[in-house]
Amino acid sequence: MALYKIADLYPNYEEEIFAGNDIKDFSFYGINNEKVGSIHDIIVDETGYVRYLVIDTGFWIFGKKILLPIGRANIDYSRQRVYSSVLTKEQVENLPEYDDDMTIDFDNEEKVRSIYRTPNQANLTSYNRDNYSYNRDRELYETNEQNHQDLKLYEERLVANKDRFRTGTVSVGKNIETETAKVSVPVEKERVIIERNSPNKVTPVAANDVDFQEGEVARVEVYEETANIEKQTFVREEVSVKKEVKRDSVEAKENLRREELDIDVEGKPNVKRR
Repeated sequence: MALYKIADLYPNYEEEIFAGNDIKDFSFYGINNEKVGSIHDIIVDETGYVRYLVIDTGFWIFGKKILLPIGRANIDYSRQRVYSSVLTKEQVENLPEYDDDMTIDFDNEEKVRSIYRTPNQANLTSYNRDNYSYNRDRELYETNEQNHQDLKLYEERLVANKDRFRTGTVSVGKNIETETAKVSVPVEKERVIIERNSPNKVTPVAANDVDFQEGEVARVEVYEETANIEKQTFVREEVSVKKEVKRDSVEAKENLRREELDIDVEGKPNVKRR
């Protein structure tokens, strides 16, 4: 199983995991309550379980960094201290040195486990890197209320929020297009037609019926129409610009993890669960 520095897997682990009670930089005390160094980092597996504390031994062993299985730690939040009553100077000298840039592989873990295991942890040799489980070393990796105060069980939940962002801009403008239009207007023009005809039959006219005169004898007013074409502006189209909100639902599916308590009871102790 892959191992990670806690900040690589949980960038906001101080609040997500420890609820503001980060144990990094807590003082570390070994056997006989001798101050050894401080907590340098926390190592978790891909499921988020804490597996190791990285101990910076300071000047005790010349600044050597080592791994301490979480089950071998006793955390005191009130005093900001971590204790391990089983860690000796000889063990620290024999433990492989941890480096921030290293990858913790199975072989490296085996070297660490072989030093921390107690004699009663027998029959632990029938496994390999493919079938090993941390449940084989419960003493090394299990936590309890007595040694790990205020440890919390966590579960993941889907929290839905909405982010509003601009997808684009619609700009409505006008431009002027010019075209040549033709219009046909019928017009009327009057003309005067003067016809002069010779009578087919010449008939004498009585003298008293004749009125010889000079000057104007008839007046006819003549009219014609001209086209009066001008441009006028009319409303061609009305455009309304508005926004409407289309509501939709976005569904997401994720695999959520949840921590559950594993309680092993040996014998017939009186256990009250609340």
